[in-house]
Amino acid sequence: MIETSARPRFGAPREPKTTVDPGRGLVAVLDFVTVSHLRATAFLVVVGLLFFLPGFFNIPPIDRDEARFAQATKQMVETGDFIDIRYQDEVRYKKPVGIYWLQAAVVETAGKLGLPRAQVRIWLYRVPSLAGAIGAVLMTYWAALAFVGRRGAVVAGLLLCSCILLGVEARLAKTDAVLLLAVTAAMGAMARAYLGWQRGDIGPERSLIVPAVFWTALAGGILLKGPLILMFIALTVIPLAILDRSAAWLWRLRPLLGLPWMLVLVLPWFIAIYLRAGDTFFADSVGGDMLSKIASPMESHGAPPGLYFLLFWATFWPGAPLAAMAAPAVWRARREPGAQYLLAWLIPSWIVFELVITKLPHYVLPLYPAIAIMTAGAIERKVLSRSWLARGSAWWFAIPAIILPLAVIGSVYLTRHPMFLAWPFAAASLIFGLFAWRLFDDNRAEASLLNAALASLFLGVAVFGVVVPTLRPVFPSVEIARELRKVVCVGPKAAAAGYHEPSLVFMTDTRTLLTDGSGAADFLLGGTCRFAIVESRSERAFAGRAEAIGLRYNVAARIEGYNFSQGKPVSIAIFRSEGTQ
Repeated sequence: MIETSARPRFGAPREPKTTVDPGRGLVAVLDFVTVSHLRATAFLVVVGLLFFLPGFFNIPPIDRDEARFAQATKQMVETGDFIDIRYQDEVRYKKPVGIYWLQAAVVETAGKLGLPRAQVRIWLYRVPSLAGAIGAVLMTYWAALAFVGRRGAVVAGLLLCSCILLGVEARLAKTDAVLLLAVTAAMGAMARAYLGWQRGDIGPERSLIVPAVFWTALAGGILLKGPLILMFIALTVIPLAILDRSAAWLWRLRPLLGLPWMLVLVLPWFIAIYLRAGDTFFADSVGGDMLSKIASPMESHGAPPGLYFLLFWATFWPGAPLAAMAAPAVWRARREPGAQYLLAWLIPSWIVFELVITKLPHYVLPLYPAIAIMTAGAIERKVLSRSWLARGSAWWFAIPAIILPLAVIGSVYLTRHPMFLAWPFAAASLIFGLFAWRLFDDNRAEASLLNAALASLFLGVAVFGVVVPTLRPVFPSVEIARELRKVVCVGPKAAAAGYHEPSLVFMTDTRTLLTDGSGAADFLLGGTCRFAIVESRSERAFAGRAEAIGLRYNVAARIEGYNFSQGKPVSIAIFRSEGTQ
């Protein structure tokens, strides 16, 4: 079924008899951690925490998606209703319930353990994303073991762990990092079934571990983002079935047992939401959210084909240069079972995402593990291109040289603060990026990758750990919430006019009224201990209505900031009814 060859091939995993590129310094770390699976997984967990924790606790809620997810979860915890999904009084049926359950479990647990104000601590809502990101790195390692040796699998995990896009998603309370975990687990299980069938292995057919991983991951993906995970599976299976003229290997996944198990996991909530809301959820989720993105740009996120290819060089950095150098070898090996499977995982779905009108960078994230494994395979086989593609190693230095000055200068402009704490980390990132570039050749690819990974680590510390948390003008909701917590009266109520960001609702109160200037004046007239949060563009309407109804009010505070989700500066006044302290 497959040709025999002494040359190492994708899909023919083996442990090297001799240490690959023993080297010195950073490469010795790989020598140490690849002695056993325990060391390898522990290393990837520690590295994941180092990459993802800077800024994790102190970056405020990010508008708009993260804040919307967190607010919907917060309302679940407040009401005790874990079936319906709502943002204030509106239903939020764009995604299934999976991520909300995970976030709610963390928040509820923290509250019961006595953590004060657990419901408004955004980092608690990010814990599932952190766990999902680290889990995805471990699943990439597990999946890679079907294609390469242990050392290559660690390299694949490191490539994914250090990429910029996963670092962003690990810090956001959304579905995408956890979905990456589910997709990688399912694709890794499917790879084992496919490659085992290609090799003619009989033993794995009797094992239930791989099918259990596959169908459980499939159920998790459906509960997280509906049928999207099925698209990745189908677009991988179809080309493989065409090329091999058979899909008999799918029986190794035990569909007669696995499909009922998957339905047991997913159907209870879908039945419950159908009984609660009829077909509204399915119409909003599949029709209103998923299918509409194919034909028209949603929320001004439309872009022509090719955008993901351009973004790849930044979002998969620092692995992108190595991926480019690995591409010729992978293409030459495209008829080998391992490369064939990984290309089937990558190419059809990538084409679909390029053709879809609505584009966001994280849509292609579930395809990055395939790229990481192919790149690791090329590094392990020492078949990286020596052509002009090798000049791309300069990109290891270019990215920090571009991003870090922009981040520091932008933060100084917004905060009028020199950001001295970020400078040492920025310098370290530039230095390690320079080392990665200048020391690179195909025989020392591992050493260059480790230097580039350190450059990525220090870049993350500088940007996420230092710069972003100090950008107070970019997070006006935090300042508004802080002002409202200073009040003396009991049970303050607020209305917002002109500034309706989800982070404001999350940071203040679910009952915060989102209205216009006139509505804010009417609200303020309704009693004491009330506050009107009015953006400057709505102040004229507020003042006119206040004069018409005889409202007497005072200015509690004025906050100057920048609404980055709308791309414009804001000036927000907090008015209080007269007599309110």
